[in-house]
Amino acid sequence: MVLRSVLLIILGFQVALNLTRPIITLYASDMGATTFEIGILTAAFAFFPLIFAIQAGRIADKIGDRLPVLFGLIGLAIGMFFPYVFHSIWALYVSQFIVGVSNVFIAVSLQNVLGNVSNNENRDQYFSMFGMAVASGQLIGPILGGYISEHYSYSSAFLTALFISLAPILLFNRIPVILKKSVTKKESLKSSIGLLKEPALKKALISSALVLYSKDIFIAYFPLFAKQHGISNTTIGWIIALQGLSMIIVRFILPAVSKLWGRERVLWISIITAGVSFLLIPISSKVFILCILSCLMGFGLGCGQPISMSTTYNASPKNRTGEVLGLRLSSNRLSQLIAPLFFGIIGTWLGVISVFIVSGMFLIGGSFFVKIRKKGKQVEGEGMIIEKKEVKNGY
Repeated sequence: MVLRSVLLIILGFQVALNLTRPIITLYASDMGATTFEIGILTAAFAFFPLIFAIQAGRIADKIGDRLPVLFGLIGLAIGMFFPYVFHSIWALYVSQFIVGVSNVFIAVSLQNVLGNVSNNENRDQYFSMFGMAVASGQLIGPILGGYISEHYSYSSAFLTALFISLAPILLFNRIPVILKKSVTKKESLKSSIGLLKEPALKKALISSALVLYSKDIFIAYFPLFAKQHGISNTTIGWIIALQGLSMIIVRFILPAVSKLWGRERVLWISIITAGVSFLLIPISSKVFILCILSCLMGFGLGCGQPISMSTTYNASPKNRTGEVLGLRLSSNRLSQLIAPLFFGIIGTWLGVISVFIVSGMFLIGGSFFVKIRKKGKQVEGEGMIIEKKEVKNGY
């Protein structure tokens, strides 16, 4: 019951979110925004989450996950309301600020719920199913957004997202309230960052940041690239949606593949695949080729999130899991804040094509930070592979 409720909530949230995020770029461009301004708008989504993600995790540990989920769902609805009512760039900024904070509460709390109700044997499976629900939203959302924005209007797309965002609110009371044992010493930000000394956690955060910033860059700048080649909004939505479909497929087989090859090898191959796909996007404006590259990118990026989520939870102290998941989200948002600004400058100076080339190079270079270790034994669990140290700690 809990697993089903979590999956339905995150599915509804992601459909509404991904219905609007790809079209925000096109909407802003229609209102005269430059490539750099679009980069700032994309970064706005990550600004407040970067500041509040760790605190959101601590709140979830202290009061349970139910209320933070409610806050996140209400915030999403409010974030969709502003661009529907006010047709201006400032409304898009307000929307992204609010939705970004809402996403923090949803992501941290629902991941924490899954970690709490699962065990070592099924945790990878639970997080993989969570990833499939997210990917399903990334499949459905862009198709709806592209069609509605092309055949009706951009404001109609935000209205649709507003109605969709209200549905998951009916399920929030099914989220269990699991309170962690109180810690007598209040942990500081320095203490939270000190958790990065754990090698497995550090690697999980780096890989997660690489994946998240890459998805943001693709969603923000691919519509501009496609529009320059005369591709319609509906077709753009389908191409982006294929990435979500690929993520669903790869997450079905991810537990078995991780058990066969090991998490680190799968993670390394996936990042390389995504990087090469980015590099190849500028070589063709043909829809068929772009569809294939979007699928390859989805296969690559689809492995990173479930692996990093599970690894992060496993490496966390039992009474600080929400905090550590918040730390993971904070590192994700740091990359999502810096990358759009950086690539906005690159795109302004050298053109949109350069964004994909440089991003692909960053991904391939970043893969060396998650390279396979030659030493260190691993212990296999059912559907997962965890470090011996984690087993000793009870994770």
